[in-house]
Amino acid sequence: MADIEGVKETKHYFTEVPASHEGFHLKGAHQLDWGMRNRLSKVFRPSTGRTVMLAIDHGYFLGPTTGLERIDLTIVPLLQYADALMCTRGILRSSIPSTFSNGVVMRSSGGPSTLKELSNELIAVDIDDAVRMNVSAMAVQVYIGGEFETQSIKNMTTLVDQGLRCGVPTMGVTAVGKELTRDARYLGLATRICAELGAQVVKTYYCAEGFDRVTAGCPVPIVMAGGKKLPELEALTMAYRAVSQGAAGVDMGRNIFQSEAPAAMIQAVGKVVHELMPPAQAFDFYKTMKREQELAAAKQ
Repeated sequence: MADIEGVKETKHYFTEVPASHEGFHLKGAHQLDWGMRNRLSKVFRPSTGRTVMLAIDHGYFLGPTTGLERIDLTIVPLLQYADALMCTRGILRSSIPSTFSNGVVMRSSGGPSTLKELSNELIAVDIDDAVRMNVSAMAVQVYIGGEFETQSIKNMTTLVDQGLRCGVPTMGVTAVGKELTRDARYLGLATRICAELGAQVVKTYYCAEGFDRVTAGCPVPIVMAGGKKLPELEALTMAYRAVSQGAAGVDMGRNIFQSEAPAAMIQAVGKVVHELMPPAQAFDFYKTMKREQELAAAKQ
């Protein structure tokens, strides 16, 4: 039994001070459950509300993509610079150290390879397994305008429902393939549908005209997809324009791990995303880091 002798009776309840409540650094997330916001805080840096997500999930339909042949050698050294990692559960279990403490966004839909119709996806991960692996969010491909549009939307809403029960956010990934147009009208439609149907985060492509309208029309954070490999300065410029026009960060894969200096590139992307460093200055930073890494490697 606790010793109550000498316990002071007078307590200070600060009756003159209104009760404080925590705001949140992501739009559309202030009314989510504590666990879901906690998981989102591992993906989006609280100090900026943005993320540098490293996408390495390409193998789930492409196989061993260039730069991803050996995850242990090419990707693990980059983890220290990533706010979050987007990968499959197979790669998470086989190749990612369990000491990685930042966010994990797990690819949770799949099915066809590039040899088949890509939009014919199903849910590929059970929510129990996602919780078991302590992931920060689940990612599901949504093919607005694709042959299996309704099926892919159903995949997303099913994961949203399961995630709400377990406190795991769902990221809707707008897929365009080769047929669909990447303009503001289409991207605005696709991102809004994902958000309206419950996705807590949406990933989509950048468009040169009207991207600010795409982000403004989406009530949850938009993360820009890196897309195809670009020259480093072009990729940094695209990232800068995206975050300047409302994106809550980037999810880059090939523009990082297929760069001549991946470690230098991901750090330069971080400068753009979190510090809004102008692209030319970030490119100079990239070249400086690249030279330093080359000199360090030469001394070994």
